[in-house]
Amino acid sequence: MKFGFLPIYLRDMRRFFRFKHQLLSSFLQPILWLAFFGMAMAGNFDRILSSNSVIPGVLEVSYLTFMCAGIIGATILFTNMYGGFSLMFDKNWGILREIMASPLPRRDLIIGIASAAITKSWIQSAIILIFGIILGVTFFIGMSPLRTFISVIGFFLFVAAFATAFLCISLTLALRMDSPEGFQGISTLLTMPLFFLSNSLYPLEGLPPLMGTIALVNPLTHLITGIRYCTIGEHFSSIGMEVIYSSTEVLFSFLYLVIFAIVMFVITLKTVEKVEVT
Repeated sequence: MKFGFLPIYLRDMRRFFRFKHQLLSSFLQPILWLAFFGMAMAGNFDRILSSNSVIPGVLEVSYLTFMCAGIIGATILFTNMYGGFSLMFDKNWGILREIMASPLPRRDLIIGIASAAITKSWIQSAIILIFGIILGVTFFIGMSPLRTFISVIGFFLFVAAFATAFLCISLTLALRMDSPEGFQGISTLLTMPLFFLSNSLYPLEGLPPLMGTIALVNPLTHLITGIRYCTIGEHFSSIGMEVIYSSTEVLFSFLYLVIFAIVMFVITLKTVEKVEVT
């Protein structure tokens, strides 16, 4: 088995750990968001809904727990939508031209960068998850050790599929654009609607019909559905609403992300094969 993508992977990971300020900010931003915005919102929701009766036999989780899954999803979204930024600099500085001129298959370029993106997404997700538990997030409550292990594996598989898809979108944008400002503008334009038209901060049931329909095809919605199923369970209530996930629904969400990732990989591969770097 050939590992031609490995040098690309190692180079991307070295660059990730070498730039200390970027590394620190990528970890601190979601943690601070969870610590300040999450704690403030959770306090308000818990106070407003304190008079609501608890549904008998249903696990009641705080808004902080509900929101933590959304913060993880949003972090993976924003991180990977800007993941192609380094490739744009490689292209503008002539480094990409040298890589393209080498015998390395162009698919290995995508696989290497995508593998690094998955690794970084796993590290970020684990840090947010651990920090959330320290703050009082109740993940994996009532699960057996075996169920917890399986849930963690499922959690990382969902993250991997989603990270691959959006990293490929970012790479395609980076290869098709020459301006860093234009790349940043398009990335922001894509990420903000995806974030707010999802179940990151609130259940889909509270959205207007049209927005709810859009949210159902939003990949971020399917990622967060998988995260909540793996970390909280298939049946719980939060902020006065009962949430039920069937195994069929969660499997559909995972397949949706996998197919989406494959499609985006193919599109990115065709873009890489056609690109001419001078």
